[in-house]
Amino acid sequence: MHIENVPITNGPVDHGPAMQYLTYSLGDEVFAMDIRAVREIIQYGAMTAVPLMPEFVRGVINLRGQVVPVIDLQSRLGRAKAQVGKKTCIIIFDASGNGEKVELGLMVDAVSEVIEIPNSHIESAPQFGASIRREFIHGMGKVDGEFIVILEPDRALDIEDMAMLAEQAQTV
Repeated sequence: MHIENVPITNGPVDHGPAMQYLTYSLGDEVFAMDIRAVREIIQYGAMTAVPLMPEFVRGVINLRGQVVPVIDLQSRLGRAKAQVGKKTCIIIFDASGNGEKVELGLMVDAVSEVIEIPNSHIESAPQFGASIRREFIHGMGKVDGEFIVILEPDRALDIEDMAMLAEQAQTV
């Protein structure tokens, strides 16, 4: 699968009973995020490491002249640093910080597909037993009898929170 600068078309927002989500994998787990935040998907490539950053900040890439930080989602979720494989890619998406939109890259093992999940098939985050922090989860989408973790990027990838962790890493 060759994914290089695949633009995601953001059509009109449908406030109906179903939302579209981009699904991706981290190890054996399937996650999803609201497609409206996704700008594009690019193939994993060379990036510049930034000294004194938390382990989950993999580095920065040059995306059409813009410096875009790349977050290792495995590491951000408190797991071991992700291994780069043939299908590893970066999801470029809009994150919110200080009242403005910032482009971030999200390193994932593989991107799967765009799916529709009716709002009636989304359960709230579990009270316990989840492998990631509850506030990082928007909900659990039920698709074909299986649950998909729908990530809440504004919390899991909060710019101010990650900046604070970066400052703490510099003082250690």
